[in-house]
Amino acid sequence: MRLFVNKYPDYNIVNLDKLTYAGNLSNIADIADAPNYTFVKGDITDIPFIEGLFAKYGFDSVIHLAAESHVDRSITHPLEFVLTNVVGTVNLLNASKNLWKGNMEGKLFYHVSTDEVYGSLHNPEDFFLETTPYDPQSPYSASKASSDHFVRAYHNTYKLPIVLSNCSNNYGPNQFPEKLLPLMINNILNEKPLPVYGKGENVRDWLYVVDHARAIDDVYHKGKLGETYNIGGFNEWKNIDIVHLLCDTMDTKLGRPAGTNRGLIKFVEDRAGHDLRYAIDATKIMNDLGWKPSLQFEEGMGKTIDWYLDNKAWIEQITSGEYQKYYDDLYANKLA
Repeated sequence: MRLFVNKYPDYNIVNLDKLTYAGNLSNIADIADAPNYTFVKGDITDIPFIEGLFAKYGFDSVIHLAAESHVDRSITHPLEFVLTNVVGTVNLLNASKNLWKGNMEGKLFYHVSTDEVYGSLHNPEDFFLETTPYDPQSPYSASKASSDHFVRAYHNTYKLPIVLSNCSNNYGPNQFPEKLLPLMINNILNEKPLPVYGKGENVRDWLYVVDHARAIDDVYHKGKLGETYNIGGFNEWKNIDIVHLLCDTMDTKLGRPAGTNRGLIKFVEDRAGHDLRYAIDATKIMNDLGWKPSLQFEEGMGKTIDWYLDNKAWIEQITSGEYQKYYDDLYANKLA
């Protein structure tokens, strides 16, 4: 959002967000008053609201990132993921189709998805390609796979102009503390246990969030209609190796004796249906659109740790829940 608002002053950008537990307007406070930016609070599962929003603004493009995204939560509350990720996506597709009917020229529906739809890689030589068959293993990845299929179906059936991207694990500033890196950073700061699933052998490909934003920019402006682009950082790490790197780096940054933070690691029962390895081959987007990641993981990790250390008040607001009340009140005052 920040990249588009700052880079394209001639665009009229509307940011729709439900502001659920992970939504936090302070994350984009620096662009809140930009003349080309409007924030709207709303739910993509609310059909009358979505129809009214599209009628009011007459969008010529949609970049769809709205999703329930935490795998653990999908295991305990799968229906929430079906409603937001599947039904919500279909609502946006219908609204776009109805608005653009008879005039698809210059329009675009860009659906942002995940590498988890491909399932798990067991051969260390294999990578996810855009042609890899889908094999989702969790309610979250199943809901995203379903939404991907609906987007392609609307392209084939209604000729809706679409592009898709499937991205690896993002990390960086402002990430909600249920995710691995901010959770571990916050726990290290407070000398709390560092829970690691199983033996920590699960492998993920990591991408710095700014690099993902740059990739979205490239796919939006240069992507070929109907195509899918895999976005990855070529940074495969085992979870336990990431936690060790975090521990050792923060020992240094916090002035703690070497090995102190590793003592906080606690192995816990593995998550149900925990995929072993994800790894993306991002050759297509690099060759076709000229994108490539700018940071290797160690550098991005250092930037991420520094951001959280410099923004302890932000973490405290999140973990206490104060951010939700404050920004709910702020939004209500803007409407008054």
